[in-house]
Amino acid sequence: MIQRIQTLWLLAATACAVLTFRFSFYSGNQPGKDNFQEFKSLTAASNIFLIMLTAILAAGCLFIIFLYKQRKLQLRFTIFILLVSIINLVIYFSQLNKFTSGTISLTSVFAFAIPVLVIAAARGIWKDEKLVKSLDRLR
Repeated sequence: MIQRIQTLWLLAATACAVLTFRFSFYSGNQPGKDNFQEFKSLTAASNIFLIMLTAILAAGCLFIIFLYKQRKLQLRFTIFILLVSIINLVIYFSQLNKFTSGTISLTSVFAFAIPVLVIAAARGIWKDEKLVKSLDRLR
């Protein structure tokens, strides 16, 4: 389980998902009371949808690791988690219209790294499945 490269990719994706709760994706000014601007940061804990999707991402990546004996199911769940991570990014970008000015934070790389790491894990799972199929032909 641990010796497989996709396990490391999924652990890194889990770590990135957990880190998005703490570090900001976007920092800027938001309209406040009496037309005053408030400086706020957009994190995964800023919105209920972001909280739910990020928690699903972190828990899903951990869950996928333990499906190592069922590679087809593991691949399906990985593709589902990939879709959830893309939806998570879309929600992040839809939240940007609440800000009047600001910049994307350097720590937003954690949110962008999640789909990349999940794709790398899916490639590893796919390669394992191909290897097992080729060995079955030799028997």
